[in-house]
Amino acid sequence: MNREFTGRHMAAIVISGFAIVIAINLYMATLAVRGFGGVVVPNSYVASQKFNGWLDEAERQKALGWSAAVSRAKDGRLVLNAHGIPRDASVVGIAQRPLGKRETTSLRFREVSAGHYVSLAPMAPGRWIVRLTITSGGRTWAARQHLP
Repeated sequence: MNREFTGRHMAAIVISGFAIVIAINLYMATLAVRGFGGVVVPNSYVASQKFNGWLDEAERQKALGWSAAVSRAKDGRLVLNAHGIPRDASVVGIAQRPLGKRETTSLRFREVSAGHYVSLAPMAPGRWIVRLTITSGGRTWAARQHLP
């Protein structure tokens, strides 16, 4: 039994093909949106208005002469090696996953020797972005570092 190929058959094939393409695109877009956990800035116009202030703050921080580098110890704790900061400095931080589901961890550090700090709790393995804030005598220094 042979059936005649009509315009309805062709329309069904074309519509089905487009439906498959659209469904796959929607699925991939959903995966992309769920996999990216953040936005660089929520409002680019407002951020552009604050840009010069951020540059001024960076210059003030640079004039302090403070620096710090974070690494991970074998036990999972973060080790902070700081240079030029006063002994009474307070060191805190926030660690966030750079990709995937948003995961944030607050960090507190204790000084183990001059310029060397260790986090109070170990970090989960994986990639992190660590935002450090060091304060002393009303002066603040902040930095961001990627931790593999």
